[in-house]
Amino acid sequence: MSLKAIAATLGLSVTTVSRALNGYDDVAAVTRKRIEDEAQARGYRPNDAARRLKTGRANAVGLLFPISHASLNDSYYSQMLLTLDQRLAQHDIDLLLLPDKPQELQRKLIRMLRSGAIDALILTHTMPQDARLQRLQQKGFRFLTLGRSELPQPYAWIDYDNHAGTFLAAQHCLQQGWPRLAYLGSNETATYILDRRQGFIDALIQHQAPVDQSLMAALPATRRSGYQQTNVWLAQGDAPQAIITDCSTLGEGAAIALQQAARLKGAQAIPLYVYDGLPPDSIVDQPVNTILQSSQQHIGERIAEMVLQLLDDAPLSELQTLWQPVLRLTSDTQ
Repeated sequence: MSLKAIAATLGLSVTTVSRALNGYDDVAAVTRKRIEDEAQARGYRPNDAARRLKTGRANAVGLLFPISHASLNDSYYSQMLLTLDQRLAQHDIDLLLLPDKPQELQRKLIRMLRSGAIDALILTHTMPQDARLQRLQQKGFRFLTLGRSELPQPYAWIDYDNHAGTFLAAQHCLQQGWPRLAYLGSNETATYILDRRQGFIDALIQHQAPVDQSLMAALPATRRSGYQQTNVWLAQGDAPQAIITDCSTLGEGAAIALQQAARLKGAQAIPLYVYDGLPPDSIVDQPVNTILQSSQQHIGERIAEMVLQLLDDAPLSELQTLWQPVLRLTSDTQ
């Protein structure tokens, strides 16, 4: 629907209609309301290119996601992305998913910065020394991270106390008198993975329990890896007294192995602690101990709030959110 049609219907000039719909303040309030009502009735939306010229914004936010990690089809991420997209859309902001290919890192970032196609970036799977964040900070480009990194200047981030989650699980096991603990973890180098592993180790050290490297695995975060490694431990003469995993996929693999060995419940059960719990579509219907984080819907809502504040140039030191995990136990381990 063209501006000419709206102008002809209201008996106004095309210039007046255009300026009213693109936010200029030199159009009388009554006239602006008439124009906006007519535009809404006709389903008209201002031209994005014209709006960008006026506001200097693309009204789009990019989410940079490493393609080597968990699929975006994973329900753990899909609900968060859906909520984030819906919340941003309420403010006429598009969410663009951008694959993060390590071999194209610098070229991709430079191209995005120069294009003006996005107003800010959301980055996941942060590392302690993260070249992506360092480059963005040097360029003064707006960004928000899901996870933390070691940067010289303040930046916007949202994170969990990942160290505390595995610390809580290991501490609970030790308090039950189970010093022989196994840790089934990912081999990724993201900060949250390293923090979860360190939380487990620190709990053992604090309680003066042995840190047995043969019971600490670093594997691809897949069900197969979790299944195979758990079977290796079960085949040993002295199986672990409890197993703590750092993600849902490894946790489900471990649960399947324990279930097949009749060690998931009953008198011979080996307690299993799973970060984020088993996937919603897990074939294992036996409850396990869970290290709980906030719901993915809540995460998506909070990210959207922080992105909007970031675009309004809120102080970066105020755009930092840290959530504490909680431990949900099954009736057998309480």
